[in-house]
Amino acid sequence: MAKTPTSSKPENNPVVSFRTTLEEKYLAYALSTITARSLPDVRDGLKPVHRRLLYAMLQLKLDPKSGYKKCARVVGDVIGKYHPHGDISVYEAMVRLAQTFAVRYPLVEGQGNFGSIDGDNAAAMRYTEARLTEVAMTLMENLDEDTVGFRPTYDGSEEEPIVMPAAFPNLLANGSEGIAVGMATSIPPHNAGELCDALLYIIEKPDCAVRNLVTRIPGPDFPTGGIIVETAENIRTAYETGRGSIRVRAKWKKEELSHGLYQIVITEIPYQVQKSRLIEKIAELFKNKKLPLLGNIRDESAEDMRIILEPKSRSVEADMLMESLFKVTDLETRSSLNLNVLNASGAPQVMNLKEILVSFLDHRMDVLTRRSQFRLGKIAHRLEILDGFLIAYLNLDELIRIIRREDEPKPIIMKKWNLSEVQTEAILNMRLRSLRKLEEFEIKTEHNALSKEQKELQSLLKSEEKRWLKIAEEIKETKSRFGQKTALGRRRTQFAEAPTGMVLDIEAFVEKEPITILCSNMGWIRAVKGHSAELADVKYKEGDEERFNLLGQTTDKLLIFASDGRFYTLPCDKIHKGKGFGEPVRLMIDLENDVDIVAMHIFAPEQKLLLAAGNGKGFVVEASEVVAQTRAGKQILNPVAGHKAVLCRIVEGNHVAVIGDNRKLLIFPVSQIPLMKKGQGVTLQKYKDGGLSDLKTFVLKDGLSWALGGKTRTETDIKPWIGNRADAGRLPPTGFPRTNKFS
Repeated sequence: MAKTPTSSKPENNPVVSFRTTLEEKYLAYALSTITARSLPDVRDGLKPVHRRLLYAMLQLKLDPKSGYKKCARVVGDVIGKYHPHGDISVYEAMVRLAQTFAVRYPLVEGQGNFGSIDGDNAAAMRYTEARLTEVAMTLMENLDEDTVGFRPTYDGSEEEPIVMPAAFPNLLANGSEGIAVGMATSIPPHNAGELCDALLYIIEKPDCAVRNLVTRIPGPDFPTGGIIVETAENIRTAYETGRGSIRVRAKWKKEELSHGLYQIVITEIPYQVQKSRLIEKIAELFKNKKLPLLGNIRDESAEDMRIILEPKSRSVEADMLMESLFKVTDLETRSSLNLNVLNASGAPQVMNLKEILVSFLDHRMDVLTRRSQFRLGKIAHRLEILDGFLIAYLNLDELIRIIRREDEPKPIIMKKWNLSEVQTEAILNMRLRSLRKLEEFEIKTEHNALSKEQKELQSLLKSEEKRWLKIAEEIKETKSRFGQKTALGRRRTQFAEAPTGMVLDIEAFVEKEPITILCSNMGWIRAVKGHSAELADVKYKEGDEERFNLLGQTTDKLLIFASDGRFYTLPCDKIHKGKGFGEPVRLMIDLENDVDIVAMHIFAPEQKLLLAAGNGKGFVVEASEVVAQTRAGKQILNPVAGHKAVLCRIVEGNHVAVIGDNRKLLIFPVSQIPLMKKGQGVTLQKYKDGGLSDLKTFVLKDGLSWALGGKTRTETDIKPWIGNRADAGRLPPTGFPRTNKFS
């Protein structure tokens, strides 16, 4: 009877924790993504795919002076020799390096359709051709002189450079973007000439701070131009920390047309914004009536960008129209700055501006050292051969005799003149035509030149100061080739002051028209068109009459000051304009029933207001501080218990006249009243009985005026009433109204 097989665990297949395996595999994937795909190297600013593309094109001899080759040939070499990934991803990376609107200093010069700023895709790789640019050649300068290390390719059949020598500051000049596992990088492009200026400054002053470098690198320089409207302080902070964002706006101009009309022409748009999608977005917003100031949009772009915006009417201000577009479209974007790169050791690190520039300089120092050592080795080898040639010329007859008679002349020649194997091989391989006298002279000349160069290189390697001077010369050469004075290096992105806090409410975008605002004693408010309206025909409710009469515009704001010390704000275009008695103001603002309206003024940001309570306390406040954003208003003056706010006057002079219920008049400089944002204020006039009756501001040299019987009277001799704030004052001049009011 057969035995039943028993189950047993295979000894060579141990049980492994799924969690442990997952962690190990995911960590390996994350490290591969970070170091071999997404983050650029701080030294040459390239990711592996870009580095392999450039190296493959160099091997194909696609320098700027040669002809073009099919992109399919380049991509085939890259994926066949260096980059074990798909051909589409490699071709897309190559296309981007050739797009003048995507890369500030293109590394590939394309021939054919390489896409457009409208978002059009490039043609297939079999239809396009490419070669390297001067910038790319500068990145790979001296690559064959042992300036950088090489490593085996993925299949071990060839070698590829670990990093490029990078005589061009590519990382900041062209920028980089990438998303890895748990981290990302976003480096905007900069101006190469400005980068060279900063590098030279660091060589001169190694202990400089980032704020010193920002004066030479004021901000990014995008290939599509635009205008940077970020504050200098925010840009400096971003460069100091390595993280931040920079606000960029489209560049536009106003073109005047006939009959008082105009149109806005957009000539540059923010970086990485597709023009076609931008226009589609604006058109969609216009169709949905979310851009009430815009009348029409069209694209007249050819080789140069030209997007036309037409206002809804000639009365619409161009600045206001653009502000409305900046708020809701990609005509204004934020370019993020995250200086997360691979350092020289291959580890990810967020660096500040100076650390990136110093890393580049350290790399250039390493390249210079390795290049000098390589050259010294070549010179030593050549000098050894030249020394052998000179010995051969001194003993030419004997040398010829040995070569003719001996079967193995090499060991005899080496022993007789104490020559090395290299020297002997060179002598034996010498051609007969080189035995002339002129050749001997040329060898001595070459020997002297190489000896001189050898001493210079040895001196260079011994002196760090000389090496930095050499690096500075190379940076100056780079600046002369790609700096601000060249067509490629001229700054494209401009700077402008950061926009002020302009409050843009779509509901406030109304046509500007003159109006007269009327408010009655009972608080009924209305607006009448024009400033020359016939007010005699205006009717009020029985027992009511006019109290406030203000001239303004539909685009203005109305400030309402109440007896509880609160300010309320009404858009003038929202005030009732129909027939009838108007509308109760209490329906438009949250004004308590036991609170009265004290004053109304048309808002003017540059004005200052003098507020006062019944107990004679008050202060000066800027009009911009009292604007309320809600119906509930904004508390500014805080009257003490038992008193109310009674006065709000526009400050229009250098002195203030105050009169109390006790009929005492006091004049003192406005400068004695503090400028506050809110509070109770200070004592304006001291009273034993009663309180504040009236006040006004005026210019001292013009005298003090008041209304009397439909006329105006002015008192110029007012020295007796001039004192200091909080004095009691004295009785007013003869003829002052018994009402104790100036008007």
